[in-house]
Amino acid sequence: MKKPWIFIALIVFGFFFSCSSDDAIDTIPQEEQEQEENETGLYFPPLSGSTWETSSITELGWNTDAEQELYDFLEDKGTKAFLILKDGIIAVEWYAEDHNQDAPWYWASAGKTLTSFTTGIAQAEGYLSLSDKTSDYLGTGWTSTPLEKENLITVWHQLTMTSGMDDTEGDCKTPACLTYVADAGTRWSYHNAPYTLLQDVVSNATQVDFEAYFNEKLKTKIGMTGQWLSTNGDNNVYWSTARSMARFGLLALNEGVWDEEAILGDADFINGMKTTSQELNQSYGYLWWLNGKESAMLPNTQIVFETELMPAAPDDLFAGLGKNDQKLYVVPSQNLVVVRMGEDTGEAAAGPSGFDNQLWEQLNAIID
Repeated sequence: MKKPWIFIALIVFGFFFSCSSDDAIDTIPQEEQEQEENETGLYFPPLSGSTWETSSITELGWNTDAEQELYDFLEDKGTKAFLILKDGIIAVEWYAEDHNQDAPWYWASAGKTLTSFTTGIAQAEGYLSLSDKTSDYLGTGWTSTPLEKENLITVWHQLTMTSGMDDTEGDCKTPACLTYVADAGTRWSYHNAPYTLLQDVVSNATQVDFEAYFNEKLKTKIGMTGQWLSTNGDNNVYWSTARSMARFGLLALNEGVWDEEAILGDADFINGMKTTSQELNQSYGYLWWLNGKESAMLPNTQIVFETELMPAAPDDLFAGLGKNDQKLYVVPSQNLVVVRMGEDTGEAAAGPSGFDNQLWEQLNAIID
């Protein structure tokens, strides 16, 4: 039986503002709509321009009686932007009065999913392997752990949060902050610094600045806007519009293929992202959170909770989850992508929170 539970997790991020924009909705002629749908039945908006096909709760046969309650819930919880894509088509697009579709917002740790994808692309292009020692790209002494322990840490450990270093140091990524707790692969802990250093691994492996590589290989290929900003000199937070987050969700839904172009063509890496990547935390893939598992671990605790992340959500859901409830949900069984950006909902969690379940209870009332 699915059981409700309380999530405990705190990570501190600061935030900057950046400028980016997505275009307004236009009506698309039927022949253009058909051209934009690929053989999977998914619709992909053009890379530029103002068009994105839309539907409505009524046209989808969903429960319109629950629609206003959803909007009231979103407003009450400090939401700035909320989207639902069904088959790639915008079914719901809602913004707070002081926000709009052109306004950027921070992804917080939901942006880890972007780094995961970019790392996968670098591997697919032959620049690195997940089994490589991290020190191959960051140099010996990138931690203050004993050398034999540092040599155990691989790119895979960074992707799976199993580096074995002290996660209480948070964002700090200097060697002095990267201290030994356990052998790599034997302890799961949500540690920002080894994650952030993945971007340096990609940069050094490709000999291209991380953001430039990300922009060329991912961002521009799917029509995203946005940029990476460091708020404390250590972290690297992505800012974009909600529509850009939805574009990335659509790419993940279609297993790394945008329309007919493979952005990430490594099926093994894609599978590793959205399935249990290690034995310690069943609800974690390659920097993606996973629903429907028998147990879960959360940031800032070594407790194993004998329950799935979101009892009210579909079991095959995988997600990017960030501080103050920045949410990117992908549901393959229903061809759904759901985006939520906004203020703290009251739980101040670093990733999963009770808000996930509350929101899915609202969505189930509409979709069911």
